[in-house]
Amino acid sequence: MIPYGRQTISEDDIQKVVEVLRSDFITQGPILDNFEKILSSEVKVNFSVASNSATSSLLISCLALGLNKGDILWTSPNSFVASSNCALHCGAKIDFVDIEINTGNMCVEKLEEKLIIADKKNTLPKIVIPVHFAGQPTDQEKIWELSIKYGFKIIEDASHSLGASRDGELVGSCKWSDITVFSFHPVKMITSCEGGMSVTNNKKLYESMLMLRTHGITKNHSEMINDVPGPWYYEQQLLGFNFRMSDVHAALGLSQLSKLKIFTQERNIIAERYNNKLKSYNIQLPTIKDSNYCSFHLYVINLENKENHLRVFNDLRQNNIGVNVHYIPIHLHPYYKKLGFKEGDYKECESFSSRAISIPMYPSLSIDQQDHVIKTIINVL
Repeated sequence: MIPYGRQTISEDDIQKVVEVLRSDFITQGPILDNFEKILSSEVKVNFSVASNSATSSLLISCLALGLNKGDILWTSPNSFVASSNCALHCGAKIDFVDIEINTGNMCVEKLEEKLIIADKKNTLPKIVIPVHFAGQPTDQEKIWELSIKYGFKIIEDASHSLGASRDGELVGSCKWSDITVFSFHPVKMITSCEGGMSVTNNKKLYESMLMLRTHGITKNHSEMINDVPGPWYYEQQLLGFNFRMSDVHAALGLSQLSKLKIFTQERNIIAERYNNKLKSYNIQLPTIKDSNYCSFHLYVINLENKENHLRVFNDLRQNNIGVNVHYIPIHLHPYYKKLGFKEGDYKECESFSSRAISIPMYPSLSIDQQDHVIKTIINVL
């Protein structure tokens, strides 16, 4: 079975992990610090905080921005549930903004319409989380302009888009956001097995996320509230978590990071080949805006007719192509229906999901495998 996505691990990646396993520090050591610093340099941002998952990174990002009970967070319904669960874990209320049907990203026009209504009702969000679906950046500068006008904070969920850019501005620079979150799950752009990263240009947010990652504890004596009795002293100042990333995981992430540009280029080459071979058939291919460089975490085709969705999906699976659907709209999960959401609330997202099929996309996908995917799709259609 050819999977829709998978990690690309080389011998030098393995060797870097082995070196850490043989070192004095397998956690809370120098490799993690190095990973954070080099990723900061890669995306041209001031501060990075690694964690054990992008889910954890989203949560500490929300908490650092002060999200609390009674606050409201908006995100895209076309995402994994972590993009919205982070709000609920903070005790906040959640709502969604529908998507652009051609990109799968949050629709700025719908966002503005919803903000105008919320402003009149005094129900504006404290935080908005745009999701860079499949590796294509959102219209981030426009969302930033709205944040200034309506007073909300922005966390970019860039779990799909490390290595992507908009108007030459790298995703993660936080030029148009307060915090950006990356994922290092095996099917993402690079992997640390499991892991995530919150990046920001705001020192106070950085320091808060550092403490939240490690039980709310600081060992920096210049930050102490009580008198310092000796060099051993530390303080818990926040209610935090054990969300640390080990140096073993960071070693793999750091090694993978050196290959990011190559991985992204290879994904774009495969995407171009798919585009050329499939453009004549009755399917919607990914629409990449001229100002965007897409990292192609996913390559999603949309069928013209949702009635064929299950048949095409099953036929592809029966031909050893491990396709998937990204995503089941968040608001249609049973848990979210209990919160009051229902079918018909976000029609564009529901339409997108009912026709979407993610086909194989990863750097080590061979030409023969690509040909098998292409020919099978054509035959099935």
